[in-house]
Amino acid sequence: MLFFVTAQLFAQHNNRKRIPENSKPKNIILMIGDGMGLAQMYAAYTTLQDNMNISRCNQIALVKTFSESNYITDSAAAATALATGRKTNNGMLGMLPDKTPLKSIVKYAEEKGLSTGIVATSSLTHATPAGFVACVESRKMNEEIARQYLFTDVDVIIGGGYNEFTLRKDSLNLIDSLRIRGYTIARTIPEMMNTLNGKLAALLYPEHAPKISEGRGDMLSLATSKAIDLLGKNKQGFFLMVEGSQIDWGGHDNNINYNIDETIDFDKACGVALDFAERNNETLVIIAADHETGGLSLTEETRFGTRPEGKYSTKEHTAIPTVLYAFGPGQDTFSGIINNTDIFRKMYYLFGF
Repeated sequence: MLFFVTAQLFAQHNNRKRIPENSKPKNIILMIGDGMGLAQMYAAYTTLQDNMNISRCNQIALVKTFSESNYITDSAAAATALATGRKTNNGMLGMLPDKTPLKSIVKYAEEKGLSTGIVATSSLTHATPAGFVACVESRKMNEEIARQYLFTDVDVIIGGGYNEFTLRKDSLNLIDSLRIRGYTIARTIPEMMNTLNGKLAALLYPEHAPKISEGRGDMLSLATSKAIDLLGKNKQGFFLMVEGSQIDWGGHDNNINYNIDETIDFDKACGVALDFAERNNETLVIIAADHETGGLSLTEETRFGTRPEGKYSTKEHTAIPTVLYAFGPGQDTFSGIINNTDIFRKMYYLFGF
């Protein structure tokens, strides 16, 4: 049995696509597994008996995640670091601790004529997607974050949060504002999939999407596929951020089945991105995490091919470095122990900005 598994892993390694060194991508897809530490990934890996798409990546690095104000980051400060290359205080989005606004990789890409997209299984005003579009002093400013989507030229947004765009204290109807700006509005997955060109705002849920265990289905994989399809029409290239938001929530709940289900679902979306990158040859896929949640460890009862038993050390985030996986042109720039701000800087460099 050991020989078979070893031989299988050796064959998979040799079958991985060879990427020319020193090549640069036209497109970058940044996949963020919120709260996904190595233990969460390996719990899913164990459950699936090594049949994870993440395993297809040729390059890995360890990522330090501390924020400007705390050794243990929150998602807002982490998203700001990933999106802008600068550290900020926990709770802040898109600005320095002194409230100086920062420009995100999305805005740099837009200025260079690239198409851009954001996909999440949370509300689009939640910390990670918001970090790529908004500049606010508090992640709790959901209505202001929704309004700031109108200040960007992001081409595709898919996720929850319809209520933040409609049922607002200021009585603004941001859906009408999106339509005026040329967006097709989709409220359901079929409507999303039937959008064949142009800008798309798919606000599929009033707030967050349901858990995968409560019927979300293949929303994340379908949304990733649709975003790539629409953004890929731009011959100059694109930037796409996709978040598997609820891995984090499984960690906060200390619920290993929630962790595993959401990690497997996120990995399916990673597979969509990796399949495109293999066909396209000009796309870099970066699979990362903003931080680890729960301090998960896998116990001695764990057996390969079964759902692991797990123990958590906290219901909050931890300072444990996360693992980054890269595939495609430019993958060799990701190695060793890096800072989360380096991810932005490397994307900026690889895009030639």
